[in-house]
Parts: sequence; structure tokens; C-alpha cells
Amino acid sequence: MPQHCCTGAVMNCTFGAAPSTLNVLPKNKMMTSNMAAANIMDNVPMVNIPPFGMCNSPANPTVAAATAAALGVLTPMPCVPVFPGPWVPGAPTVMLANMPVLNNTSKLMCAYAGVVSFAMPGQMTEMVP
Repeated sequence: MPQHCCTGAVMNCTFGAAPSTLNVLPKNKMMTSNMAAANIMDNVPMVNIPPFGMCNSPANPTVAAATAAALGVLTPMPCVPVFPGPWVPGAPTVMLANMPVLNNTSKLMCAYAGVVSFAMPGQMTEMVP
């Protein structure tokens, strides 16, 4: 069952070397599990989405240049994500700040061919003894 995403959600990129953590600004004024809730427009690089370590995508111009300089040996470079659109599809029946709520089945496409997905939605469930 899809879960809503919030600050602290763990994300992975198909071309990234390390996971990253979603940061949601409190502008939406909605909380879930005591954390700021996200919508599909929480996709700003370096604000909402920190880098994923090193990028391995040949479509990334810095990786392509480093690879060419290394005579064709794939050379990862620091990740600086670029997201031309919002997360898709979100939860179209649940709105937050007039945009669909972000859930853990949503994907975000990077301009350098990477696909960002969620490993953990950020909501912590309380353990009952």
C-alpha cells in the first residue's frame, strides 16, 4: 500500500552511488508522522533533493568529459541532479497545497537519465511492545 512521503524519506537514483534524504520545507503547512509532508513539486535539487554521491550516467556532461579524458573509461563525477519536471504520478486524489501528495511509488526523472525512487517514505511507525 502506498505511503505518503515526508522529510526524512530515503531516495535512490539509478545512476547515483549513494542514497539521499528528502528535505521538505514547511511551506505546505501539513505534517505526517510529525514531519513536513511532501507534494509532487518538492523536487528542487539541493533544496529538497541533495546529491546522490557520485554520478555514473554517461548522459551527464561532467561524466562524459571525464570519461573522454580517461580515454573511454567510465569516470564517475559528483552528482548535481537536474529535474525538468515534478514527481510522477503522486496521489492524484489527495491534494496538498493544490498539488497531488507525494507517495512512495512516485518516480522523479533526472535530465541525465537517472530515475529517483523511494527506499523508505520517511514515516516512522510506532512499535508497540
